[in-house]
Parts: sequence; structure tokens; C-alpha cells
Amino acid sequence: MRLGALLAAGTALAFSLPSSAQDHSMHDMPGMPKPNAAKTPAPARPVPAKPEPARAEDYSGRAMPGMDMSAPMPSPGKPVPADAGVAANPHAMHGGMDMGGEAAAMLPMAETGTALPAGDAPAPPRPTDYYADRFFPAGEMAHARHAGMKEMGDQSFGTVMFNLAEVQARAGREGFRWDGEGWFGGDINRLTVKSEGEGRFGEGVESAEIQALYSRAIDPYWNLQAGVRHDFKPTPTRTYATLGFEGLAPYQFEIEGAVFISPQGEVLGRLEGYYDQRITQRLILQPRLEVNLSAQDIPAQQIGSGLSSVELGLRARYEITRRMAPYIGANWEAKSGRSADLARADGERPATLGLVGGIRFGF
Repeated sequence: MRLGALLAAGTALAFSLPSSAQDHSMHDMPGMPKPNAAKTPAPARPVPAKPEPARAEDYSGRAMPGMDMSAPMPSPGKPVPADAGVAANPHAMHGGMDMGGEAAAMLPMAETGTALPAGDAPAPPRPTDYYADRFFPAGEMAHARHAGMKEMGDQSFGTVMFNLAEVQARAGREGFRWDGEGWFGGDINRLTVKSEGEGRFGEGVESAEIQALYSRAIDPYWNLQAGVRHDFKPTPTRTYATLGFEGLAPYQFEIEGAVFISPQGEVLGRLEGYYDQRITQRLILQPRLEVNLSAQDIPAQQIGSGLSSVELGLRARYEITRRMAPYIGANWEAKSGRSADLARADGERPATLGLVGGIRFGF
């Protein structure tokens, strides 16, 4: 009983001591709340106001901070002068921004376009095809170009090509024919030799001619030719002054034409052309047309005035090489008008159709 009383008295004494005598050393740590400290309410933070929705207003008259609005605003279709606003505000820069005194003084305004004063400088030199003439004497450069063309392009070369060298089968009138030319010279000036003729087996040559011509290039595709033609057959022989042309027409047509004038006043004309239609890289189909004209009758050679004869042929050749190509085909010849009458009077047919076979070659 006595021990219980002592325990009760000690417990009551402990609870009766003041609170300041207790150990609160751990309560002073930063961030730890004090048990008996009075709670002070935190100050209320201002709540930002909600932005008002944008309204359809005219902002054209409002100025942004630092911008010079003294310059006139551009209007549609009317450009603003380059120096607009500078007189009103000398510190203004391009764009209307005010840079202030010293900063603006360090950036001078540059005159451009029509603001530049009129000058009297000479015009620049006229452009030419030769840029080096700007730096070196034109005479010396012209001499150098001429020497270069002489060494690199003005060279002489030549070729010989027989377009026709064939045998003809014409209903019991088998014969042969040739047609070729060769030339020697440069790109502009050439000496050209042409020859053509035909005959019959067992009877010999019926007609044969040779031409010696000066050929002059008048553009990249056409040559003008002048010279002499001599007919060995038929008799009597004839010699003609010759003026003609040859070249490559549009769409790759090979064209030749000439006028022949004899000392006896006989005038003949000839026009021929052919076209190489490639079937493959080696197989070529060649249609050919030749027309002969005469200004008067020449009974000794069975030539009548006007359109004297027409020849139309079609040949297919196979190119073993570019300069060696055998061929076969068909050829039709007909005399017309007065020439046909002279042929009938001599016992010949005015028109014949035959098969041909030969070789096209050159070197």
C-alpha cells in the first residue's frame, strides 16, 4: 500500500511541472514545426486575371514601343520612297526602329536606285564571243585563232563512194550500171569528181559521163558546185558547162541538182535524191528518184524537150561495214513526151522495169 502511494505521488508530481522545463532541443531543427507555436496563415497569392479574348479591332494606328510612326504607311499599289521618314526622324533606321542618337550616327544611310546622282561614266565594252579579247590585243588573238583553225581543222582529206554498182535484169535486156563520186579537199573548198553510166552485156557501154567540179560549202549542209561535164557516150560526144548543188535536206534527204549548157546551146537539167531508211543498224532501205529535163529536142541522143525521163528505184542493202554493203532491189525507168516517141521510133520500149543487185562500196 505504501509503495503504491509513493508511485502515485511521483506520477502526479511529474505531470505538474511547467512545459518550459521540458527538453525541446530537437524541435528547433529547421523545417520542424513547434508544438505550441501559433499557426499564422500564409499570405494569399494574387490570382492572374484571365486574358480577355481578342477583339476585331483596328491596330493600324497603334505604335509598338520604340517604333517611329512618323513615316508614311505603304498603301496598296504605291511604293514608299527609300528616304521616307528620315527627314522627320533623323535617328530612324530602315524598318522604322529608333536606335537613338550615337547608334544612329554610326550607321549612315546609303543612296540606292534613282536616289543616286546622274553620272557620266563611259558605257561598258560591248560583249563579244571571244572573252580573251578583253585582256589581249584583238589583232593578236585573231591571228592565234586563225593559226589554231589552220592546225586543228583546216586539213585536206578525201573519199570515194560508189552508191550504185549493179547488174540489171530487164526482160532479156540484162545490163550494168554505175554511179559514184569522189572528192578531195577541206571543209569549205573541195575538188569533186562524179561519174555515171550504163550499158548492156554484149553491146558495151551505152552512156557514160564524168564531171569535174569545184565544190564550195555555202552552209553546214549545202555545197554549191561549178565545173565541166563530158559525155563519152553516146556519140557524138558532148561537153557541158555545169552549175549545180548538193546537200542534206531536212529529214535527211540527200539531194543533188545541176544545169548543163553545151557550146551548141543545148540546155539540160537533172534532179535526183534518195533517202536511207534504217530498218536495223545494218539493214537499210533506200528509195531513189531521178528526173531529167531538156530545153530542146536532141534527136541524136533520143532526148526530147521538156520532161525527158523519170527513174524510180527501191534498194535494200546490208552494211557489212559502212563502206561495204551488198544490195538488191527493183528499178523502173520511163521516157516521156518527145523522148518516148524517139525511143519507139528507134525500136525501144519507152518504159522498163527490172530487178537489180549490186554492191555499194567506198574507200
